[in-house]
Amino acid sequence: MSECDGKCDTCSLKNSCPDTKKIIEQQNARIRENMGKIKHKIVILSGKGGVGKSTVTVNLAAALNMMGKKVGVLDADIHGPNIPKMFGVEGLQPMASPAGIFPITTPQGIKTISIEYFLPSESTPVVWRGPKVSGAVRQFLSDVVWGELDYLLIDTPPGSGDVQLTILQSIPDIDGAIIVTTPEDVAVLDAKKSITMAKMLNVPILGIIENMSGFVCPHCNKVVDVFGKGGGEKAAKEFGAEFLGRIPLDVKAREASDKGIPMVLLDCKASEEFKKIVNRITEKIEGKK
Repeated sequence: MSECDGKCDTCSLKNSCPDTKKIIEQQNARIRENMGKIKHKIVILSGKGGVGKSTVTVNLAAALNMMGKKVGVLDADIHGPNIPKMFGVEGLQPMASPAGIFPITTPQGIKTISIEYFLPSESTPVVWRGPKVSGAVRQFLSDVVWGELDYLLIDTPPGSGDVQLTILQSIPDIDGAIIVTTPEDVAVLDAKKSITMAKMLNVPILGIIENMSGFVCPHCNKVVDVFGKGGGEKAAKEFGAEFLGRIPLDVKAREASDKGIPMVLLDCKASEEFKKIVNRITEKIEGKK
């Protein structure tokens, strides 16, 4: 996937090698051209792993698609790619041409790219150091033929490291970040770090989503706050960000996700909440134009 053989010891984020500098400049130009065809770019962040960030990304994308938007999803979680499985398109391989790499399109019509498509099996790990991971993410931005989209959602790994910095610093005119957390204090504590990172890089916070906010009992349909409630809303108030909504745990939704069906396509409480959240996001973004 790379134009650089990586043999030069100075081929790193320092860009001290003249050949590397030239490659980076050319790639930056392709990123600007590629991203210029996409109206809105949103990065999905979480400080802590296991809060359901990929689930949120997939269902926000599906909800936008249901509104008639042209949507793409970039799976930037190189070490733990889940987007193909959650859309039910795992095992497929993208086509390449002189124009670039063509994304895999889901049954709903959503364009996706993930390192998972390039691995020989679902159990194959990606054992790469940071610079190579960042390089792969930049190539997804520069070399994938996204075409004209209304929205590109970028699913990131947990934390505030190489991948997040690469995305937030590489994409021109990014619309902002959505922070995903679960209600308990430990997750909210890490989510605050993601909020602070975005603000340090002058990236707008579009809002905070509290995922796994209560469990919907399949027998009585009542909601039980397994992980507590309100942590995401408190963080939003603390940082002056919009609280976008709460997504409850739902057995039906989990079963659908395992089958590669976005839960927003179901008739359930989680689906209803996702649709409300997407309405808030589009009003916030498109109202600026």
